Amino acid sequence: MKDNQKRAGRNRTLFLTPEQESDYLKRCINEDSIACSEDLINSIIHGDFFKIANQLPSKSVDLLIVDPPYNLGKKFGTSEFRKMKTCDYEEFTKKWIESLFHSLKDTASAYICCDWKTSMIIGSILNDYFIIQNRITWQREKGRGAKMNWKNSMEDIWFVTVSKNFTFNVEAAKQRRKVVAPYRVDGSPKDWQETESGNFRDTYPSNFWDDISIPYWSMPENTDHPTQKPEKLYAKLVLASSNSGDIILDPFAGVGTAAVVAKKLNRRFIGIEKEAEYCALAEKRLEMADDDSTIQGYNDNVFWERNSLSSQKKIKNISKPKVYGMQESLFQNEVGVNV
Repeated sequence: MKDNQKRAGRNRTLFLTPEQESDYLKRCINEDSIACSEDLINSIIHGDFFKIANQLPSKSVDLLIVDPPYNLGKKFGTSEFRKMKTCDYEEFTKKWIESLFHSLKDTASAYICCDWKTSMIIGSILNDYFIIQNRITWQREKGRGAKMNWKNSMEDIWFVTVSKNFTFNVEAAKQRRKVVAPYRVDGSPKDWQETESGNFRDTYPSNFWDDISIPYWSMPENTDHPTQKPEKLYAKLVLASSNSGDIILDPFAGVGTAAVVAKKLNRRFIGIEKEAEYCALAEKRLEMADDDSTIQGYNDNVFWERNSLSSQKKIKNISKPKVYGMQESLFQNEVGVNV
């Protein structure tokens, strides 16, 4: 949807006029004007990832987040990704992995997004390059109904690592759930907290996530990108698998969700995107993050289950995310787990 089309008065979808898009695009690095690899840190690069990959600094990336085009026919801005034969999509996947692998540290982790069909293709390839740690399945509410099939409302994220030595801050990814049937021992809460806002338990994260909301018109992070990932989704990945100051690479950046989340959570980033409109939107969102570092659904240093906004609002002091990293050594010793 372009800016000259009518939107409801309460619609908070972010869009840019042609003039604004031109101005924000100037903040990006063009693929033809990369002076040195150091210039790429904390930048959105406008260009084709495959032309830029060899200029990525070697052994520099701590966390890789990849949301590649799924093997579907889908239009992205001015370009269109056409569905391939399975063998061709396999080659496409191997190509982007091999193009960026040199940039990953030996301790790096990676998360690769897929739908259920591409998950079968990508999952069979990852084992040739990485150690597969897990497969996350998350529930996405949007999706068209089907008369002759089940509605597709799930997506996968493969969690892989370069080696057996990697970062996993499990405490940083906990979810706060309301306790329906509180259990006490000698009159005291067992594994839950009694607060003015209600009774809650901070639970360990599993590999099924049902607390994610797809960006929609009333959310300030929403854009017209057709496959935009939620900030909350990426925040879980970033907090769990990186530390303060780490470098996060997103080779198919879209409207910059990984970069925005990295900035909000005190990480550094490299985002690469070939669509000018999406690059400009990413720069706009990064600018907005200077004034607002909140992430919807993440509050009091935990992730909240759906439909819990009223409980979150009762928290008097809205706290910023704790910094997980070497600079916070005491806290790191508590919760930073190098597996």
